[in-house]
Amino acid sequence: MNSSSTPLAMDLSGTWIARADLDRVGERDGWYRPGAPWPAATEIRLPGSAQLQGIGDRPNVETAWVGGVLDHEFYTDGRYARYRDAADFSIPLWLQPDLVFVGWVWYQRSITVDDEQAGRDLELELERVHWESTVWVDGVRIGSDRSLSVPHRFVIPAPTTGTHTLTIRVDNSMIVDVGTNAHSVSDHTQGGWNGIIGGIRLTPIASLRLGPLEVHPDVERRCIRVFTTVTADSLDGATGELTLQARPLDDPSVPAPPPLTTVVSIDAERFTRGRGTTAARIDVEYALGEHARLWDEFDPFRYELTAELVSTAGAWSKDSRRTEFGLRVVEASGTRITVNGRAVFLRGTLECCVFPLTGYPPMDVAHWERVFAACVGFGLNHVRFHSWCPPEAAFVAADRAGVYLQVEAPIWANQGAAIGQGRDVDAYVYEESWRLVQEYGNHPSFLLMAHGNEPFQGPDAPFLAQWVTHWKQRDQRRLYTTSGGWPQLDVSDYDCIPEPRIQAWGDGIGSRINARPPETMTDYSDWVQRTPRPIVTHEAGQWCAYPRMAEIEKYTGLMKARNFEIARDFLADSGMLGQAEDFLHASGRLQVLCYKEEVESALRTANFGGIQLLGLSDFPGQGTAPVGVLDAFWEEKGYVTGAEFSRFFSQTVPLALLPKRAWRSDEELDAGIKVAHFGSRAVDAEISWRLVGEDDRLLASGIVHRGVVDIGNERSYGVIRVALGGVERPEKVRLVVSVDSAERTAENDWELWVYPSVEPTETDALITRDLDEATSALEEGRAVVLVPRPGDIDSPVVFGFSPVFWNTSWTGGQPPHTLGILCDPQHPAFGSFPTDMHTNWQWWELLHDATPFHLTGPASAGEPILQVIDSWFDARRLGLVLEARVGDGRLLLCALDILEDLDTRIVARQLRSSLIRYVESDDFEPALELRAEDLPGLLAG
Repeated sequence: MNSSSTPLAMDLSGTWIARADLDRVGERDGWYRPGAPWPAATEIRLPGSAQLQGIGDRPNVETAWVGGVLDHEFYTDGRYARYRDAADFSIPLWLQPDLVFVGWVWYQRSITVDDEQAGRDLELELERVHWESTVWVDGVRIGSDRSLSVPHRFVIPAPTTGTHTLTIRVDNSMIVDVGTNAHSVSDHTQGGWNGIIGGIRLTPIASLRLGPLEVHPDVERRCIRVFTTVTADSLDGATGELTLQARPLDDPSVPAPPPLTTVVSIDAERFTRGRGTTAARIDVEYALGEHARLWDEFDPFRYELTAELVSTAGAWSKDSRRTEFGLRVVEASGTRITVNGRAVFLRGTLECCVFPLTGYPPMDVAHWERVFAACVGFGLNHVRFHSWCPPEAAFVAADRAGVYLQVEAPIWANQGAAIGQGRDVDAYVYEESWRLVQEYGNHPSFLLMAHGNEPFQGPDAPFLAQWVTHWKQRDQRRLYTTSGGWPQLDVSDYDCIPEPRIQAWGDGIGSRINARPPETMTDYSDWVQRTPRPIVTHEAGQWCAYPRMAEIEKYTGLMKARNFEIARDFLADSGMLGQAEDFLHASGRLQVLCYKEEVESALRTANFGGIQLLGLSDFPGQGTAPVGVLDAFWEEKGYVTGAEFSRFFSQTVPLALLPKRAWRSDEELDAGIKVAHFGSRAVDAEISWRLVGEDDRLLASGIVHRGVVDIGNERSYGVIRVALGGVERPEKVRLVVSVDSAERTAENDWELWVYPSVEPTETDALITRDLDEATSALEEGRAVVLVPRPGDIDSPVVFGFSPVFWNTSWTGGQPPHTLGILCDPQHPAFGSFPTDMHTNWQWWELLHDATPFHLTGPASAGEPILQVIDSWFDARRLGLVLEARVGDGRLLLCALDILEDLDTRIVARQLRSSLIRYVESDDFEPALELRAEDLPGLLAG
């Protein structure tokens, strides 16, 4: 907030007339002239967008979208033919607007200037425009502006008393090639709206006036340094007094410092004639007092600064401005980020400019307060604005909430666009970053800044090194890095890079989570040791859950979830629509499990900077990526709460260092204990643990530490050792670690599985890998367990442990292609194999290299005992364990390896035992009937 409070401002919100100009003939034909005919014009409300009010065309297969489509199969695959029809067009790549329009829209209305406003220059402010505006008054061209980040402002030379015609043309085409996927412009995110969505004001300009206030806090000395300018239209009255007054905003008991007044005098020799001559630059230090409050996530205390300039002239001799600020300093201290000298761990997510109801960003503080409240409720303290800069309202809300922001210029110069090659975008990066720092730079939440997202790698490095150097020298109020993603350069204050994390783009089933057995010990200390700056992991996670079909009805505005509707149709085509909620819940629980390990890996790493998840909320573009535990409206999906999520992602997180997840009952469980504590101070606390069995049965407990818990995550607080002999049957147990202090209790837990040391394996059923042997036994009426050899199942589906990464559509079919398993934990097949209805860590041993059966033909009528959730782009009925009656025989078909290396593969051994017990029981009465000739098809995929 850096606003002028000059009186007599005119609010121009309300009814305008608007006219689309697809052929761009309006300037040639003089549409800006008063009284010019406007055929086909329509009334429209501003603030607002043209598309939301009926201007534009329905999208179709020929629509030229702003955003890469990567030769998507949508345009060629027969499965999508019904959606390419113009009458019911539906695209699966992103949220679909009801109307699209790219080009010129003209907006016009009359304004009335009264006697008090007449004769003075007026400033026209258009708070947010997408994205180039051109202004005419009474047919005279005033000028153009092209910022995607800050208000457009124009000076209208002294109008006369009476009625005038104001005409604004808005062009939402690609004015500068910032990259078609940049979230500031792309159809992947907000969409290409045309309009003016913020405040529209006309304000008289004082003859002696202040420029924007730039406030630089000095935490150590409890003062601020204020920079501004004084501009005069003439020497008459160009001397006056400037008074600064800071007032606490959040606690009336905090005393306000006394006002500071300084004399402003314009040097006649420096004054040059001409409108708007800057005559003086002001540099003032203002003490706030030794008890001035600091701003941070724990105490987001704000001040308001008012600057009042009074000259000796007559009318219009007074001008004032106000801004909000916080007293804080951010620094890179080795590999740590500190705020006010205290180490912080950035617990972040991305905000990608996704606003389904309007297709454009909200301009009210209340909306952004809801967004940041959701973030804080899930344990976060940080939000990155991916390749766009939010409006003023977002900064105000973040200041109040104590949320640290990474803000970016509206650039994603990649995939055709590029920086550092002498194109227009090079200058635009500097223009936009200058503008947004001047407009929003006083906000204490504005902690970090990057030029944009993931540039084209090559000549961008020297360009970005110069950009970072420029800003580090110009403004030390925040930390700077080259970009979200890369390049990693020594000049940066911190690195925001896509490693380290448990799965990177392109890793597929070779990633740590898919290729290495589960444990909770791995950290990224090697990265910290070789990188002298703080690391903040870029876009960590990207784990998908199944699209939530019930969410479709929430899209009541401009954007429609046609992508979800297509997924719903595919699910119905496969006869599985009734399982949609189960798919959501099971895949969602696997998603949470993956995010927990993602986060804890970073929290375990001493002296690490932080992590930015992609994301806490869904990303509905780039082929559709439901990667959030919240939907695109920042609302819960029903499978995890903020209270549960913040157990492992908050200011204080207990950490257990476990070498594995599955144990034998004759082993001793051992775990080191750490605490990632990034609270307001070190605390006196008791660190305790308990091992809990089913029905919350206490198996063991103890205390590992009483005393100070330091800020940071470097220290080990002890080791837990407990014999597991008390676990007498196969059981899922929980290790719970608590940190109890006078301020709060922080608790975290880990699910573990304990199995008997020896399980009986004798059976009368035939267990075989050979299909012919199985068929012969079935013809004899026997019970058969068929376990195909690895490689016997010919399937295009690549399974793994984790769910889909980002999505299969936008990654060229990167595996895994699935979203975990679904089963009934009460099914007798799992009578001695404790399981949830979803994938959990004990399944890793069995799932990470398995290949599911594709259940087509007669097999599709059955319900698998262990079902695989396919990607929503394919929605195939898949299974890992299924049963069928074949003639007089009964068949259990298992795609999981339950036969090899059972001395070391204790999970496989236990599942084998459980399945055999089921096959030998009276419960084994398959309902699905197959013929012997149907069986080869199950292996054919």
